[in-house]
Amino acid sequence: MSEGLASALLTVGKITGCYGIKGWVKIHAYTDPQENFLNYPGWVLRRRGADEPIEFDAGKRHGKGLVAHIRGVDDRTAAEGFRGLEVAVAADSLPVLEEGDFYWHQLEGLAVWCATDEGEVLLGRVDYLIETGANDVLVVKATDDSIDDRERLIPYLPGDVVTRVDVETGRITVDWFLDD
Repeated sequence: MSEGLASALLTVGKITGCYGIKGWVKIHAYTDPQENFLNYPGWVLRRRGADEPIEFDAGKRHGKGLVAHIRGVDDRTAAEGFRGLEVAVAADSLPVLEEGDFYWHQLEGLAVWCATDEGEVLLGRVDYLIETGANDVLVVKATDDSIDDRERLIPYLPGDVVTRVDVETGRITVDWFLDD
Protein backbone atom coordinates (compact mmCIF):
# COMPACT_ATOMS: atom_id res chain seq x y z
CA MET A 1 0.00 0.00 0.00
CA SER A 2 1.30 3.47 -0.75
CA GLU A 3 2.49 5.78 2.04
CA GLY A 4 -0.19 8.36 1.16
CA LEU A 5 -2.93 5.80 1.59
CA ALA A 6 -1.43 4.53 4.85
CA SER A 7 -1.74 7.99 6.40
CA ALA A 8 -5.51 7.89 5.74
CA LEU A 9 -5.91 4.69 7.76
CA LEU A 10 -7.33 4.55 11.25
CA THR A 11 -6.66 1.67 13.64
CA VAL A 12 -9.99 0.21 14.79
CA GLY A 13 -8.91 -2.94 16.62
CA LYS A 14 -6.30 -5.49 17.50
CA ILE A 15 -6.19 -9.25 17.07
CA THR A 16 -5.49 -10.57 20.56
CA GLY A 17 -5.47 -14.33 20.07
CA CYS A 18 -7.08 -17.39 18.56
CA TYR A 19 -10.57 -18.74 19.09
CA GLY A 20 -11.15 -22.41 18.45
CA ILE A 21 -9.37 -24.53 15.86
CA LYS A 22 -10.90 -23.31 12.57
CA GLY A 23 -9.06 -20.03 11.95
CA TRP A 24 -11.14 -17.71 14.11
CA VAL A 25 -9.41 -14.91 16.04
CA LYS A 26 -10.29 -12.81 19.08
CA ILE A 27 -10.49 -9.09 18.39
CA HIS A 28 -10.33 -6.20 20.79
CA ALA A 29 -12.28 -3.52 18.91
CA TYR A 30 -11.69 0.18 19.60
CA THR A 31 -15.11 1.04 18.19
CA ASP A 32 -18.15 1.97 20.26
CA PRO A 33 -20.13 -0.21 20.23
CA GLN A 34 -17.60 -2.96 19.52
CA GLU A 35 -19.84 -4.62 16.93
CA ASN A 36 -19.32 -1.61 14.64
CA PHE A 37 -15.88 -3.07 13.88
CA LEU A 38 -17.58 -5.79 11.83
CA ASN A 39 -19.49 -3.27 9.68
CA TYR A 40 -16.52 -1.49 8.08
CA PRO A 41 -15.46 -2.29 4.54
CA GLY A 42 -11.85 -2.71 3.48
CA TRP A 43 -9.97 -3.86 6.58
CA VAL A 44 -6.21 -3.48 6.48
CA LEU A 45 -3.75 -5.48 8.57
CA ARG A 46 -0.73 -3.62 9.95
CA ARG A 47 2.28 -5.94 9.98
CA ARG A 48 5.88 -4.79 10.59
CA GLY A 49 5.28 -1.32 9.19
CA ALA A 50 3.46 -2.56 6.10
CA ASP A 51 -0.26 -2.51 5.39
CA GLU A 52 -2.01 -5.40 3.69
CA PRO A 53 -5.69 -6.09 2.99
CA ILE A 54 -7.47 -8.63 5.17
CA GLU A 55 -11.00 -9.94 4.93
CA PHE A 56 -13.18 -11.18 7.77
CA ASP A 57 -15.92 -13.37 6.30
CA ALA A 58 -17.75 -13.95 9.61
CA GLY A 59 -17.79 -12.35 13.01
CA LYS A 60 -19.81 -12.02 16.18
CA ARG A 61 -19.81 -10.73 19.73
CA HIS A 62 -18.26 -13.16 22.21
CA GLY A 63 -17.93 -12.35 25.91
CA LYS A 64 -16.42 -8.90 26.32
CA GLY A 65 -15.03 -8.80 22.81
CA LEU A 66 -15.46 -10.05 19.28
CA VAL A 67 -14.42 -13.14 17.38
CA ALA A 68 -14.03 -13.22 13.61
CA HIS A 69 -12.93 -15.60 10.90
CA ILE A 70 -10.21 -14.52 8.48
CA ARG A 71 -11.04 -15.58 4.91
CA GLY A 72 -8.63 -18.29 3.78
CA VAL A 73 -7.37 -19.06 7.29
CA ASP A 74 -8.89 -22.35 8.37
CA ASP A 75 -6.76 -23.65 11.22
CA ARG A 76 -5.51 -22.43 14.57
CA THR A 77 -1.83 -22.61 13.59
CA ALA A 78 -2.32 -20.20 10.69
CA ALA A 79 -4.52 -17.90 12.80
CA GLU A 80 -1.78 -17.75 15.46
CA GLY A 81 0.35 -15.72 13.01
CA PHE A 82 -2.12 -12.81 13.30
CA ARG A 83 -1.90 -12.47 17.11
CA GLY A 84 -0.95 -8.93 18.20
CA LEU A 85 -1.55 -7.28 14.83
CA GLU A 86 -3.64 -4.15 14.46
CA VAL A 87 -6.53 -3.80 12.04
CA ALA A 88 -7.26 -0.48 10.34
CA VAL A 89 -9.85 0.97 7.98
CA ALA A 90 -9.87 4.03 5.76
CA ALA A 91 -10.76 7.06 7.87
CA ASP A 92 -13.27 8.20 5.25
CA SER A 93 -15.24 4.94 5.71
CA LEU A 94 -16.35 6.04 9.20
CA PRO A 95 -19.92 7.34 9.45
CA VAL A 96 -20.36 11.10 9.39
CA LEU A 97 -21.08 12.38 12.89
CA GLU A 98 -23.62 14.97 13.93
CA GLU A 99 -22.50 18.57 14.40
CA GLY A 100 -20.52 18.89 17.63
CA ASP A 101 -19.58 15.20 17.82
CA PHE A 102 -16.01 14.07 17.16
CA TYR A 103 -14.02 10.89 16.77
CA TRP A 104 -11.14 10.54 19.23
CA HIS A 105 -8.58 10.66 16.41
CA GLN A 106 -9.92 14.12 15.48
CA LEU A 107 -9.19 15.44 18.99
CA GLU A 108 -5.71 13.94 19.34
CA GLY A 109 -3.02 16.53 18.66
CA LEU A 110 -5.27 19.56 19.15
CA ALA A 111 -3.92 22.43 21.26
CA VAL A 112 -5.78 22.93 24.54
CA TRP A 113 -6.29 26.54 25.64
CA CYS A 114 -7.70 27.84 28.92
CA ALA A 115 -9.14 31.30 29.56
CA THR A 116 -7.75 33.20 32.54
CA ASP A 117 -8.19 36.76 33.85
CA GLU A 118 -5.05 37.71 31.91
CA GLY A 119 -6.14 36.05 28.66
CA GLU A 120 -5.81 32.57 27.22
CA VAL A 121 -2.97 30.22 28.13
CA LEU A 122 -1.83 27.10 26.33
CA LEU A 123 -2.03 23.97 28.51
CA GLY A 124 -0.57 21.61 25.91
CA ARG A 125 -1.82 19.18 23.28
CA VAL A 126 -4.19 16.23 23.49
CA ASP A 127 -1.94 13.17 23.47
CA TYR A 128 -4.73 10.60 23.76
CA LEU A 129 -8.08 9.97 25.45
CA ILE A 130 -9.15 7.60 28.20
CA GLU A 131 -12.59 6.05 28.55
CA THR A 132 -13.54 6.02 32.23
CA GLY A 133 -17.18 4.95 32.07
CA ALA A 134 -18.54 8.23 33.44
CA ASN A 135 -16.99 10.35 30.70
CA ASP A 136 -13.99 10.42 28.41
CA VAL A 137 -10.83 12.17 29.61
CA LEU A 138 -8.37 14.22 27.54
CA VAL A 139 -4.75 13.47 28.40
CA VAL A 140 -3.06 16.81 27.74
CA LYS A 141 0.74 16.77 27.49
CA ALA A 142 2.81 19.91 27.88
CA THR A 143 4.53 21.38 24.84
CA ASP A 144 7.54 23.70 24.53
CA ASP A 145 5.25 26.74 24.49
CA SER A 146 2.68 25.65 27.10
CA ILE A 147 2.25 27.43 30.45
CA ASP A 148 4.18 24.72 32.35
CA ASP A 149 5.45 21.17 31.96
CA ARG A 150 2.52 19.37 33.62
CA GLU A 151 0.43 16.61 32.16
CA ARG A 152 -3.26 17.23 32.77
CA LEU A 153 -6.27 14.93 32.78
CA ILE A 154 -9.25 17.00 31.69
CA PRO A 155 -12.77 15.55 31.53
CA TYR A 156 -14.22 15.71 28.05
CA LEU A 157 -17.52 17.33 29.00
CA PRO A 158 -18.72 19.49 26.09
CA GLY A 159 -20.63 22.58 27.21
CA ASP A 160 -19.21 22.31 30.72
CA VAL A 161 -15.44 21.81 30.85
CA VAL A 162 -14.88 21.78 27.07
CA THR A 163 -16.35 25.05 25.84
CA ARG A 164 -15.24 24.88 22.18
CA VAL A 165 -13.69 22.41 19.75
CA ASP A 166 -12.41 23.72 16.42
CA VAL A 167 -10.80 20.92 14.44
CA GLU A 168 -10.03 23.22 11.49
CA THR A 169 -7.87 25.56 13.60
CA GLY A 170 -6.58 22.75 15.81
CA ARG A 171 -7.93 24.18 19.08
CA ILE A 172 -9.89 23.07 22.09
CA THR A 173 -10.92 25.69 24.64
CA VAL A 174 -11.58 24.53 28.19
CA ASP A 175 -12.92 26.04 31.39
CA TRP A 176 -10.39 24.48 33.71
CA PHE A 177 -8.49 25.50 36.80
CA LEU A 178 -4.76 26.00 36.66
CA ASP A 179 -2.77 24.14 39.25
CA ASP A 180 -0.76 26.28 41.65
